[in-house]
Amino acid sequence: MVCKIVAIGAIEGHFEIFAKLTKLHKKTSFSFGLALGDLFADPAVDSDQTKDAIASLVSGGLDVPFPIYFSLGRHPLPVQVRSKLEDSGNGELCPNLYYLGKRSTTITSERIRIVALGGAMDSALTAGHSKDDFLPLHTESDVRSLYGAHKADILISNYWPANVLSHSNVTVPATFEEPPSEACLAELCANLRPRYYFSSSPQFFFEREPFIHNAVDTLEVTRFISIASFVNNANQKSLYAFSFNPSAVAIDTTPPNATATPFVANRQKHSRSDDRRDSQHRFSQNNDQHYRRDTKRARRPLPGPESCFFCLSNPNVATHLITSIGNDSYLTTAKGPLTTSKTFPHLEFPGHILIIPLSHSPTFTSINPPETAASTYQEMTRYRKSLQSLVSATSNGTLGSVTWEISRANGIHNHWQFLPAPVDMIRKGLVEAGFKVEAENERYAAFKEKDIGDGAQEEDFLRVWLWDPHDPNVNVAAEELRVGEDGKEQSLILQLHQDARFSLQFPRKVMSRLLGLEHRLQWQDCEQNDVEEKAEADTFKKAYEAFDFTLKE
Repeated sequence: MVCKIVAIGAIEGHFEIFAKLTKLHKKTSFSFGLALGDLFADPAVDSDQTKDAIASLVSGGLDVPFPIYFSLGRHPLPVQVRSKLEDSGNGELCPNLYYLGKRSTTITSERIRIVALGGAMDSALTAGHSKDDFLPLHTESDVRSLYGAHKADILISNYWPANVLSHSNVTVPATFEEPPSEACLAELCANLRPRYYFSSSPQFFFEREPFIHNAVDTLEVTRFISIASFVNNANQKSLYAFSFNPSAVAIDTTPPNATATPFVANRQKHSRSDDRRDSQHRFSQNNDQHYRRDTKRARRPLPGPESCFFCLSNPNVATHLITSIGNDSYLTTAKGPLTTSKTFPHLEFPGHILIIPLSHSPTFTSINPPETAASTYQEMTRYRKSLQSLVSATSNGTLGSVTWEISRANGIHNHWQFLPAPVDMIRKGLVEAGFKVEAENERYAAFKEKDIGDGAQEEDFLRVWLWDPHDPNVNVAAEELRVGEDGKEQSLILQLHQDARFSLQFPRKVMSRLLGLEHRLQWQDCEQNDVEEKAEADTFKKAYEAFDFTLKE
């Protein structure tokens, strides 16, 4: 389906734009809009009138006629706006107005992938991610983290990519200066190869000729467009409407005025061994540690128990996250959890929990002796069911759960990830469909409904348990709920070929979309300090105490 989209130059607090968009919407029927640059005026020069306008917008007093996504420009977000976004937890500032975040990948309901990076380079921070999502500063690590999107339909940045004028016959108007640019944005564009790249140039409109990327199999073309502020002194174009077909196949003819790409990709390949280490790294206390790729062909040996961040024998293990220890396994809250303590109103904790074997083995079948493998699986199952009982009882039956396991013979340390999920979403088949559709999109094998027990008869696989609790309208004693045997459980299996590409973030990616938490897809973007992590672990531990079977034996 062809979508109508409008890109809007920096609004800078001139909210009368929404009345104009309402009139245009009646004629054009836009699918959504993109607000570039600063949506709000500089907070440093806010007047009472400006503050009143923001208050009216945040409270829903201004009509936003269709969905509009906005990012960061040059200024930090006003305090009122920041407070509302922190409370909402889902990026919705008011009806039809959504914050993309400082760095984000968003997939709209039309299946259009938007990658956004706001603000300017933070010269004071030379490593790591910028922590404040509302300040207009980013780092090169922020930019590189967006490489994980792999592809973009639309790319948005506040600054221009460096060298965008190379090979171009279009020039910046003589009366204006070329806006600031960043080399890392050029590399980001080269890696994501968006169909449209939008930026902001406060005083003038600029549209470059389309340029062709150095792709091997397809002809990929990007159109770079920079739009003037809504209010500008030169009567420059501040609205750009265009049609977009998200299902269109790659073009097979070169646009008549297209040029060679002005950018060169400088993307480091992400090896499977690095991917496995990344899954371990999220549990480490040393969050600044990076794993370098080997320059030699030979693979380094995988981490042993002394350096595995799921092994309690590792002196760097994040012990403040651990909430329960059994005979063969233990529970820990997730570092960089997908959900937050505000995601589910009934819970006071995120609920994203890891169930981890004490044995350092990539699969259950590799645990020795076999008796330990069997008891480990049984105890982890008991932990999973106790967590199901916790979220069901605490939410009065409105929450079920999704648990996943990635079992690969060449992995490091097997574990399960548990996540609460709205029961209606599970009962209506939305979670099952979400996994199956995304597997099809990624060209993985098809999911099959199958109970494989400890997986001893299987090779590499992804397993997803979907649990629908007991009907909340039926009176069930609390003690009966704690047993964890009530409800309906479904097991989905996706077979993994040993040498095939598979993203360890696949389950989290599916759940982030279903829960509207795409901005929390990357666990690195959700990191907390030790004090925050310990506080959430303690809150969960207190709630879980009545369901923790290890305290009763």
